[in-house]
Amino acid sequence: MTSSERARDALAAITGVEAESPVPVEELIAKLDVQPDGEDRYLGHNFHSPNGRVFGGQVLAQALAAGARTVDPDRPPHSFHGYFLRPGDPSVPIELSVERLRDGRSFSARRVQAVQHGKPILSMIASFQEHAEGLDHQSPMPEVPRPDEVPSFRDRLLAAGHSVTELGPLLKAQPFELRHVQSPLFLSPGPEKVAEQAVWIRPTSPLPPGDLLHAIVLAYVSDYTVLEPTLRAHGLAWATAGMKTASLDHAMWFHRPARFDDWFLFVEESPSASGARGLGLAKIFAQDGTLVATVGQEGMFRVPA
Repeated sequence: MTSSERARDALAAITGVEAESPVPVEELIAKLDVQPDGEDRYLGHNFHSPNGRVFGGQVLAQALAAGARTVDPDRPPHSFHGYFLRPGDPSVPIELSVERLRDGRSFSARRVQAVQHGKPILSMIASFQEHAEGLDHQSPMPEVPRPDEVPSFRDRLLAAGHSVTELGPLLKAQPFELRHVQSPLFLSPGPEKVAEQAVWIRPTSPLPPGDLLHAIVLAYVSDYTVLEPTLRAHGLAWATAGMKTASLDHAMWFHRPARFDDWFLFVEESPSASGARGLGLAKIFAQDGTLVATVGQEGMFRVPA
C-alpha cells in the first residue's frame, strides 16, 4: 500500500466518507433528518462506511435529532452525554427510541437509545432549555493563524509528495474542510509530542437556516478530531500500523447559538491518557471569538508494543 493510499484510508475512516460514496452537505442533512417510525420512535439511515462501521458522529447527531423531535421547538439542546456500546452496522437502519424523562418549567430531558439487531449501540441523555437570561462569561479564543493563513490539506499533500490523483476525489467527497494549524495526523505523527492542537473546520457549502439543524451538524463533526491530541502527545498517527482505536463516550455542551456556515476553530487538548484510554477535550469558537460549544470524549487506544 502506498503512503497516499494509507492517507486516503485514514482520512476516510476518521470522517466516515470515502471517494466512491461522496457525502455533499445536502445528503448529510438528509441523513441526519431522522424519520418517524411510531410514537417517539424514529429511523436513522446510514452512509456507506469505508471501514464497515457506522461513523460515531452520525449516531450522535441522529440521536440528538430524535430527542429534539419530542421537545418544544423553543427549547434547543444545551447538552448531551452518550456512551458508544457497540459498533454500528452500516447495512441496516438505526432504530431510535426516545424516552421522555422530564418536562419542567425551563428544561426538558430525554433518553435516546440507538438500536440495531435488537441491541443498543448508543445510549444518550440529552437536555433542552428554553432561552434564559443570566450570568455570562467565556474563555477567550487563543491567537492562532487564521484559516486563510493555514495550508489546506491538499496543499500539505502536495508538499509531502502524495498523489493528488489518488486523494483528490476523496477530498472533494467530504462535507467538511479541515485545516490543521499544526500538521495533520492522518499519515504521519506531528513533529512534537504535545497534547494539544487547533483545527479550523467548515462545511463545504452553506447550511439551511435553523439553530437546531446547526447544532445537530456540529454534533456530527464534533467526533472528527477531538481524540487527536492523545495521538499527538505520543507521537502516533491514525495510520499507525496495528493500532486499534474506538470512541467510548461523548459529551457536548452548547453554550451559544451560532450559524455553522463558515470556519469554526476547534481548540483541543488531552489532559490524560491511562488504562488504554485517552481523554480529549475541545472548545469550539466562531471566527468572531464566540465560544459556541465544548466537547469531551474518551477513546480506547491499543498500540502494538
